[in-house]
Amino acid sequence: MSRADGVAGTGGTPEPVDWEALKAAALAAMHNAYVPYSKFPVGAAALTGDGRLVSGCNVENASYGLTLCAECALVGNLHMTGGGQLRAFYCVDGSGNVLMPCGRCRQLLYEFRAPDMELMTTQGIKSMDQVLPDAFGPEHLEETR
Repeated sequence: MSRADGVAGTGGTPEPVDWEALKAAALAAMHNAYVPYSKFPVGAAALTGDGRLVSGCNVENASYGLTLCAECALVGNLHMTGGGQLRAFYCVDGSGNVLMPCGRCRQLLYEFRAPDMELMTTQGIKSMDQVLPDAFGPEHLEETR
């Protein structure tokens, strides 16, 4: 997937998401997972609003609680490469099957989503609002100030 993929065209309309390229990037990330304990590698990839591709893999720790999910690595990659918002997301397991983010990771993705973010799910493409309905976000903190 080139940097231009997914960037708004001349009419300001975003290009269609190349879901196969996102899956390939997630698979590539999964192969870098550090999973000596669970043997359950996970890879994630996302397209940003400006057309960059970011990815991440899970990294386990002997204490288990310190294990980092692939989505955490992906968000770190997002910020290391210029920040922005996530427009499309794909996550795979060690067999290349679509994998849904856990609840914690859905919340993490919500914080960095573009308003129209889509995710590949086990039931097809869904919006962030469909996979994390009634989410709590930064906008709720503003209500209390």
